[in-house]
Amino acid sequence: MQQRAAIEPSTEDAELAAAVARGDRNAEAELYRRLAPRVRLYGLRHLRDRHAAADLVQQVMMTTLERLRAGEVREPAKLASYVLGMSRMTVLELRRGAARRAELLEKWVPASAEMTDEAAEPRVFEEARLADCLARLAERERTVLLLSFYGDKSADEAGRELALAPGNVRVIRHRALARVRECMGLG
Repeated sequence: MQQRAAIEPSTEDAELAAAVARGDRNAEAELYRRLAPRVRLYGLRHLRDRHAAADLVQQVMMTTLERLRAGEVREPAKLASYVLGMSRMTVLELRRGAARRAELLEKWVPASAEMTDEAAEPRVFEEARLADCLARLAERERTVLLLSFYGDKSADEAGRELALAPGNVRVIRHRALARVRECMGLG
């Protein structure tokens, strides 16, 4: 029963949210004092790591303060529920990120590779083979790759130079890299 009362709408939460929106530093400190321990406990329970829980507190509380300052919290009277929901969503995103990293490591670092000096060194590609693979690309693809990696240009800069939208530059670069990987026998 006590836990249920903690997340019901409260005029105290609404007043605190309004004070934070006005820029009251004392209200921000009170918000942190009141809600950070809850976020920390949520993080400890769901992440099972005190450092990750501390990171969660920092991330959730900063996002909450930024959104309150911008007036983006729809129901300030339900501030505790808002923070709990944000904690939940942040933990889910952290888990998805960890799963993606594990999947990438599994894909690109073979389990059988032992960490020897030979395995730790980056692969060295034959320049002639890479040049041949680049020559096989369409001129626009080759130009986008050269601007991106040799010219160190962003998608916006390359797009302005080639009269293309930045999104189009990213798509061309992605497809061209896939073709080069396949040509080099990497993918």
